[in-house]
Amino acid sequence: MDPYLDPDHLSLQADVRRFAFDRIVPVARELDETGRFPWDNVKSMGERGWLGVPVPAELSGMGRDYLSYILVIEELAKHDASHAITVSAHTTLAMSPILAFGTAEQRERFVPLLASGQVLGGFGLTEPGAGSDSSGTRTRAVATDGGYSIAGSKIFITHAGVGEIFVVTAVTDPGAGHRGISSFVICKPTVDREEATRTGVGHRPALPYSDGVTAGAREDKLGWRASDTRELHFQDAWVPANQRLGDEGRGFRNFMQILDAGRIGIAALSLGIAQGALDIALDYTARRRQFNRPVWEFQDIQFGLADLAAEVQGARHLTYHVAWLKDSGRPFAKEAAMAKLVAARLAGKAARTAVQFLGGAGYTSDHPVERMMRDAKACEIGEGTKEIQKIVIARHLLRELQS
Repeated sequence: MDPYLDPDHLSLQADVRRFAFDRIVPVARELDETGRFPWDNVKSMGERGWLGVPVPAELSGMGRDYLSYILVIEELAKHDASHAITVSAHTTLAMSPILAFGTAEQRERFVPLLASGQVLGGFGLTEPGAGSDSSGTRTRAVATDGGYSIAGSKIFITHAGVGEIFVVTAVTDPGAGHRGISSFVICKPTVDREEATRTGVGHRPALPYSDGVTAGAREDKLGWRASDTRELHFQDAWVPANQRLGDEGRGFRNFMQILDAGRIGIAALSLGIAQGALDIALDYTARRRQFNRPVWEFQDIQFGLADLAAEVQGARHLTYHVAWLKDSGRPFAKEAAMAKLVAARLAGKAARTAVQFLGGAGYTSDHPVERMMRDAKACEIGEGTKEIQKIVIARHLLRELQS
């Protein structure tokens, strides 16, 4: 019996797996090549509740535990990382700050729209001069007329174009360092009104849109190509005071907590890529013949796949364990950084190994392992680079030693 998964977990996992084979596998290659956002599949995932898995039912979510959410991300990523990061960024980065730090009015106003998939959300933290050093935020929010005027820009923002509800950081007290950073909920219309109209999701004109918020051109990325990534610009964009998220000066600290949880999502996404690459390599080497014998019979192939399978299983236990810690209300920041570090590194290794074992075929887009190899690289960057994860882990180790 699996120590982590109960029958409800297994049922959800099977549902996502069927959806992936039926709806994602047939279009994943074309979406990657064109960079087209998968509106139809996003609508279907929202209808199934997968855009609000860990959100309470009274706020239009599924009311499931965090491990259930992790399983959805993992299963999607086995077949296409772009679908997985769409759900992950929307859930962990856009909704969870409002759930964790928002007022009752803010939660009731914004979360149901997000959890039900009626609109998409994003998280505005990274700036041209504030990547790994998030405390270097330069976007300013000046109190004025019962609200705040926000000026600045964010980069590499998932859903910056297609999304409508964003949680962003801005400096409210320039002389206070990271203690002078606050966070806000700010809304803008989707740039893809035609698709939103066609599918019936993605746009809700009753939202409190702020003038002066615009999205840049879609980034032409190495991987995660069907995920919408752009700059987000604020030109004296006014937001009312009741859309400040939490107290002034708490934005940086609150967002660091959100990133801890977000790292579990990226670990699950990485795990999905690794398992997907392993599955393809196993299937191919079992069928492919070279030198009048199955490729599987070569010992170096067997050893390579055995090593990979053991590492995937280890990463799965680490990822599920940190999700269990979060669900149990226990500290998990160190373990989240460990899971993200290990799983992200493994995703790249697994994808490269699969490409190698498939030979020339693996280097073509006829097989998804070359896409997985490109997608895996982003896992080592998003939610904090691998170097940042090592810093986080080391600091926890030192604190434990001194306690």
